Amino acid sequence: MPPGLENVECIAGDVRRFDPRWLDGIDVVSHLAGLSNDPTAEYNTQANWQMNAVATEELARACKRAGVARLVFGSSASIYDGIGAGTYDESADVKPRGAYSVSKKYAEEKLLEAADSTFTPVILRQGTVYGYSPRMRFDLVVNTFVKDAAVFGKLFLHGGGWQWRPLVDVTDVARAHIACYLAERDDVHAEIFNVMQENYQIRELAMLVKGSLEMKLASHRVDLQETGLPQIVRDYRMTNAKMTSRLGFTPSVTVLESIDDMLRKIPLGDPAQLLHPRGYNIAWMTILEETHAAQGDFETIY
Repeated sequence: MPPGLENVECIAGDVRRFDPRWLDGIDVVSHLAGLSNDPTAEYNTQANWQMNAVATEELARACKRAGVARLVFGSSASIYDGIGAGTYDESADVKPRGAYSVSKKYAEEKLLEAADSTFTPVILRQGTVYGYSPRMRFDLVVNTFVKDAAVFGKLFLHGGGWQWRPLVDVTDVARAHIACYLAERDDVHAEIFNVMQENYQIRELAMLVKGSLEMKLASHRVDLQETGLPQIVRDYRMTNAKMTSRLGFTPSVTVLESIDDMLRKIPLGDPAQLLHPRGYNIAWMTILEETHAAQGDFETIY
């Protein structure tokens, strides 16, 4: 167990089969359950809808029945994808197009509908997350670039890598949730906040990773290679101004700082660990499904 969590009770459960007893004695819920990005949502759209949309709606009802006063929901900046050029704030007329962002928008709407004098939902549209964690995610753009640079010495830039993406370090995501727990009710009640450190172009991220790794490993060279655009191009920007002005919180861990932290902590000389399926959600989900099927459990677990 990571340091500092010795007194945290961990319950293995499924948000689609919610047990009301999990809320006994709980004052605030931080809701981060469900599939966590576009590729995993497309991998199993049915499970994505069940977890990210329906289960969130049910969780709000369960919180209200249990007297939980506040729920902070980890939504996604991908909601802004597809509405054209610009830097968007929380008032933008969003038109989500992917399974993931559509489910997040539905969940946002249902949470806001549930708001009343005793229940305060707070929605955080989190940028693409980066940074070190005990169970590393190597299927998120910055982390992917760090892994690819270390293992393969190559970074591929789709269409030249000119696409924009709002990004935020995982530590700052946690701090944002805490800020919303501690805030006065009137400052956060039924409010949406963007959460990001900065907007970056993909090619900028690649150059930051390349420079950082080549500085750390003098003999290691990283090539940047242009490749074709994918079928769906994600390209959007947003602003963190509302959270800064309303709550006095601005994510501060830069991509460069996070890259340096990852390079100090991940096993750069052990490709087997960096390529282990556990670091890639779809690969790990596939293994879990195959394992359950081999054991005779044919229920879809994701």
